Amino acid sequence: MKMIFGIVRPEKAYEVNGALAEAGFFASTKWSVSGRGKQHGIQVGDVVYDEMSKVVIMVACDDEDKNEIIDIMMDHAQTGETGNSGDGKIFVVPVEESYTISSSSKDDK
Repeated sequence: MKMIFGIVRPEKAYEVNGALAEAGFFASTKWSVSGRGKQHGIQVGDVVYDEMSKVVIMVACDDEDKNEIIDIMMDHAQTGETGNSGDGKIFVVPVEESYTISSSSKDDK
Protein backbone atom coordinates (compact mmCIF):
# COMPACT_ATOMS: atom_id res chain seq x y z
CA MET A 1 0.00 0.00 0.00
CA LYS A 2 1.19 3.55 -0.75
CA MET A 3 0.37 7.04 0.47
CA ILE A 4 0.56 9.71 -2.21
CA PHE A 5 0.89 13.37 -1.27
CA GLY A 6 0.25 15.76 -4.15
CA ILE A 7 1.10 19.39 -3.38
CA VAL A 8 -0.71 21.52 -5.95
CA ARG A 9 -1.75 25.09 -6.66
CA PRO A 10 -5.03 25.96 -4.88
CA GLU A 11 -6.78 26.71 -8.17
CA LYS A 12 -5.97 23.17 -9.38
CA ALA A 13 -7.10 21.24 -6.28
CA TYR A 14 -10.75 20.92 -7.33
CA GLU A 15 -9.75 19.73 -10.81
CA VAL A 16 -7.30 17.15 -9.44
CA ASN A 17 -9.81 15.84 -6.88
CA GLY A 18 -12.54 15.64 -9.53
CA ALA A 19 -10.31 13.71 -11.93
CA LEU A 20 -9.34 11.28 -9.18
CA ALA A 21 -13.00 10.69 -8.32
CA GLU A 22 -13.90 10.25 -12.00
CA ALA A 23 -11.23 7.52 -12.21
CA GLY A 24 -12.71 5.77 -9.17
CA PHE A 25 -10.40 7.13 -6.47
CA PHE A 26 -13.02 8.80 -4.26
CA ALA A 27 -11.19 8.67 -0.93
CA SER A 28 -8.80 11.54 -0.35
CA THR A 29 -7.90 14.10 2.26
CA LYS A 30 -6.90 17.64 1.46
CA TRP A 31 -5.72 20.62 3.43
CA SER A 32 -4.35 24.08 2.77
CA VAL A 33 -0.67 24.69 3.41
CA SER A 34 1.93 27.30 2.62
CA GLY A 35 5.57 26.96 1.77
CA ARG A 36 8.08 27.28 -0.98
CA GLY A 37 9.95 25.05 -3.34
CA LYS A 38 12.92 25.65 -5.58
CA GLN A 39 11.52 28.98 -6.78
CA HIS A 40 12.13 30.60 -3.33
CA GLY A 41 8.90 32.59 -3.59
CA ILE A 42 8.16 35.41 -6.02
CA GLN A 43 8.65 39.17 -6.14
CA VAL A 44 5.88 41.49 -7.32
CA GLY A 45 7.17 45.05 -7.43
CA ASP A 46 8.82 45.75 -4.08
CA VAL A 47 6.96 42.95 -2.29
CA VAL A 48 8.52 39.49 -1.90
CA TYR A 49 6.16 36.58 -1.26
CA ASP A 50 8.42 34.04 0.43
CA GLU A 51 5.74 31.39 0.98
CA MET A 52 3.04 30.45 -1.48
CA SER A 53 -0.38 28.93 -0.77
CA LYS A 54 -0.74 25.30 -1.84
CA VAL A 55 -3.14 22.42 -1.25
CA VAL A 56 -2.01 18.93 -0.25
CA ILE A 57 -4.14 16.09 -1.60
CA MET A 58 -3.43 12.82 0.21
CA VAL A 59 -4.52 9.48 -1.27
CA ALA A 60 -3.89 5.99 0.13
CA CYS A 61 -3.89 3.33 -2.58
CA ASP A 62 -2.94 -0.20 -3.51
CA ASP A 63 0.52 -0.50 -5.04
CA GLU A 64 -0.91 -1.26 -8.49
CA ASP A 65 -2.91 2.02 -8.53
CA LYS A 66 0.07 4.26 -7.70
CA ASN A 67 1.09 5.13 -11.27
CA GLU A 68 -2.46 5.89 -12.40
CA ILE A 69 -2.98 8.28 -9.48
CA ILE A 70 0.35 10.00 -10.13
CA ASP A 71 -0.53 10.40 -13.83
CA ILE A 72 -3.90 11.93 -12.93
CA MET A 73 -2.30 14.37 -10.51
CA MET A 74 0.39 15.34 -13.03
CA ASP A 75 -2.11 15.81 -15.88
CA HIS A 76 -4.54 17.93 -13.89
CA ALA A 77 -2.19 19.96 -11.65
CA GLN A 78 0.10 21.20 -14.41
CA THR A 79 -0.48 24.74 -15.68
CA GLY A 80 0.06 25.72 -19.30
CA GLU A 81 1.11 23.34 -22.03
CA THR A 82 4.50 22.52 -20.55
CA GLY A 83 3.98 23.39 -16.88
CA ASN A 84 5.36 26.23 -14.80
CA SER A 85 7.58 26.63 -11.77
CA GLY A 86 5.46 26.24 -8.64
CA ASP A 87 2.97 23.75 -10.13
CA GLY A 88 3.69 21.40 -7.25
CA LYS A 89 5.31 18.17 -6.15
CA ILE A 90 4.23 14.56 -5.58
CA PHE A 91 5.63 12.35 -2.84
CA VAL A 92 5.00 8.60 -2.53
CA VAL A 93 5.62 6.78 0.75
CA PRO A 94 4.96 3.19 1.86
CA VAL A 95 2.12 2.44 4.26
CA GLU A 96 2.88 -0.38 6.66
CA GLU A 97 -0.57 -0.77 8.23
CA SER A 98 -4.00 0.84 8.30
CA TYR A 99 -6.97 0.53 10.65
CA THR A 100 -10.66 1.36 10.45
CA ILE A 101 -11.70 3.21 13.58
CA SER A 102 -15.45 2.50 13.36
CA SER A 103 -14.95 -1.28 13.40
CA SER A 104 -11.74 -1.26 15.47
CA SER A 105 -10.19 -3.55 12.87
CA LYS A 106 -6.93 -3.77 10.99
CA ASP A 107 -7.40 -3.42 7.23
CA ASP A 108 -6.42 -6.34 4.97
CA LYS A 109 -4.31 -4.16 2.69
